[in-house]
Amino acid sequence: MSSSIGFDPRAARIESQPTEPALPERALSFSVLEDIFSRMRAQPKFPRWSPEMVQDRRRPLRPVTRETAVRASVLIPFTGEQQVSIVLTQRTEDLSSHAGQVSFPGGRAEASDPSEEHTALREAHEEIGVHPQCIAVWGRLPDYMTATGFLVTPVLGRITAASGYVRDQREVADVFEVPLSFLMNPANHQVRVVPAHESPTGELIRFYAMPYLSPAHAHREFFIWGATAAMLRNLYHLLSAAMREY
Repeated sequence: MSSSIGFDPRAARIESQPTEPALPERALSFSVLEDIFSRMRAQPKFPRWSPEMVQDRRRPLRPVTRETAVRASVLIPFTGEQQVSIVLTQRTEDLSSHAGQVSFPGGRAEASDPSEEHTALREAHEEIGVHPQCIAVWGRLPDYMTATGFLVTPVLGRITAASGYVRDQREVADVFEVPLSFLMNPANHQVRVVPAHESPTGELIRFYAMPYLSPAHAHREFFIWGATAAMLRNLYHLLSAAMREY
């Protein structure tokens, strides 16, 4: 993983851990989540919150602005019955960008895409085989700028029909689910640092990581970090704020 980004995020030192409370248990149900996102669509000022991060904390690989960034969308897919989970993928090792990393299903926008939501649903269909008709779109998180020059729109949605995952083997090495209760508990969030002398830019790099041991994969560790972890932190802040006003 270190070859494409210049450092190994797994080897980065844990600097600190957030101390915020875990999301309340009642917020981890589809009934409450759907109500929250329904209210968000009807009431633009609900909830009152601010994202923690809207861009990577490390220097971009090249000068980039919102206007010059490559537009992309990801789908943050909620799934499950008794337990709400988030679907994530591990990318294959031979991709030109973000090789081997954990990410949400998603990718670059195409000129023919009519909206960011369409991009996210199209890419999810291509990467993990979930048809757009099987996804109920709930809303968005704020756009996120990556150090690799992508401006990413995170689209939130529920997979409404279980049909299994059919991964694109050229891009997706694995598909896995993580309980929302794990992801929305800051006890599982780590702030990691790469010191300046080990950084490809000569500057200290700081990022979030959420290593997850998957029971469905013989407790193999999936290392959730960087932009994916930052978007999950923003989701945590959104849902926490919503529950305070709920």
